[in-house]
Amino acid sequence: MFGFAAFALILLVAGCFMLVRSATLRRQTGLPEGRLVYADTHGQDWRATTKPLYSARYNLTGKPDFVVETPAGLIPVEVKSGQAPRVPYLGHLLQLAAYCLLIEETTGQVPPHGLLKYADALYEVDFSDELRRELLDTMTGLRQARAARNVARSHDQPAKCLACGFRKDCNEALSS
Repeated sequence: MFGFAAFALILLVAGCFMLVRSATLRRQTGLPEGRLVYADTHGQDWRATTKPLYSARYNLTGKPDFVVETPAGLIPVEVKSGQAPRVPYLGHLLQLAAYCLLIEETTGQVPPHGLLKYADALYEVDFSDELRRELLDTMTGLRQARAARNVARSHDQPAKCLACGFRKDCNEALSS
């Protein structure tokens, strides 16, 4: 009888530890309360690699880090390892918007918002008509640029230019 009680106590302690650990991981990843329905594991665990989301209508493919089913709807979560900028970068916002669009296209459910989780902050980003329009306009611009013979480089972020692997071959590179 003592062996059974000890075993039950070990299971209880292990269960409590797992609950605390999962709550900690949820806070660290920025996941909202809900059921995890998609996770891009990047080959980090034993599960098979998650299939990308795809929209034939927009010719768009993507793999959000997480998608959580909440009472408000399906919520994409994009995790960034760096420190949070004062305002999220446009590229990060558009990436999150793309995931919202892919969720809408693949499930028929429009996400009310998405989450950008940085190492030190969490931003809730509404999937507004304006953000959708910005995404679609950007996608159109990218497709037009792909077809162009020459595309001017953007130097809005000098640090990216300085770290670019094509810098030595670029006639538009910023001087050091």
